[in-house]
Amino acid sequence: MPDQAPQAAGPTLRPAHVAVVGYGYAGRSFHAYLTGLVPSLHLHAVVARDPEKQEQARRERGCRVYADFGQALADPEVDLVVLATPNRLHCGLAVQALRAGKHVVTDKPMCLSLEECDRMIAASQESGRLLAVFQNRRWDGDFLTLQQLLAQGELGRLRWLEMAWQGARSYGKWRGRADCGGGRFFDLGAHMLDQALLLMPGLVTRVFCRMHQDDPETDTETHALLMLDFEDGATCVIDAGSMHWIAKPRFYACGDKAAFLKYGLDPQEKAMKEGNIDAAVEDEAQYGLLKSASGERRIPTLPGRWRRFYEMVGDHLAGRVPCAGMVRLEESRRVMAVFDAALLSARTGRALTGLGL
Repeated sequence: MPDQAPQAAGPTLRPAHVAVVGYGYAGRSFHAYLTGLVPSLHLHAVVARDPEKQEQARRERGCRVYADFGQALADPEVDLVVLATPNRLHCGLAVQALRAGKHVVTDKPMCLSLEECDRMIAASQESGRLLAVFQNRRWDGDFLTLQQLLAQGELGRLRWLEMAWQGARSYGKWRGRADCGGGRFFDLGAHMLDQALLLMPGLVTRVFCRMHQDDPETDTETHALLMLDFEDGATCVIDAGSMHWIAKPRFYACGDKAAFLKYGLDPQEKAMKEGNIDAAVEDEAQYGLLKSASGERRIPTLPGRWRRFYEMVGDHLAGRVPCAGMVRLEESRRVMAVFDAALLSARTGRALTGLGL
């Protein structure tokens, strides 16, 4: 299966015009904001059903506002549709937009199942339009730092990886509803699983997932623990939950030469909410620790750059050579395949073995 839809034909003479669908937190603070930082993209329109959100978008962005998705698809100036909607809507809206001749970026998770994923990929291939999943945390400073340590051979061969992302409260609104694709496992697990599969590219041979549901005000999980075994014998543990007043390290990576431990979250989101993502600077107290037989040292965190995702999308739509780091469909499909296996494991209470994901 091709890993990406064909490129747009020829270089464009103007920035690609973007319609962001949904003006909640993700649409407003991530997509509308980040696309506005990329010269090859232009925020052309926002789609929002709520009249208050419509007025907010007009006031904050000065762009067109549509109350209906079909209006954005009918607008011949819209080149790229960005889906910042509840997760359960991603598949249907993406397929509709692709068939209307629009390029599509969907927030993570891509969708709710591998079957939906394949429908979206088929629509992308049939239309010849770009389909990409917003995996901005590939450009988190801590993840970039760990990637660099591995590339430089500091850890040796990565044999054990633990990744955790935890909070102390359950989500509300649609993110607290299982039928909408809510819960931290889909929300934060989508980031961690994408990162893990980049760090550990070998085939996944075994999947085990255990979930708890302990909050009567939501039907989503309060804790999810996912364990992946790889064909080379390496193991990854992904831990996400909503009942953790004390959080685990964000990364704990053990190679056959050294180990790396890192607490805290990338500072870009906080800076972005304050109106200037470029002001994001990590406190030195949050630097990771690298330890080996020869001693230990603090590792300064590399600067993150979330806008890089949209810079690559803009380059692609302008007909320029795509960068090697672009989020590819084969990578997004692999994430969904592991999600499917994890959910089946959680439902049945057993590990799935003999896989080749």
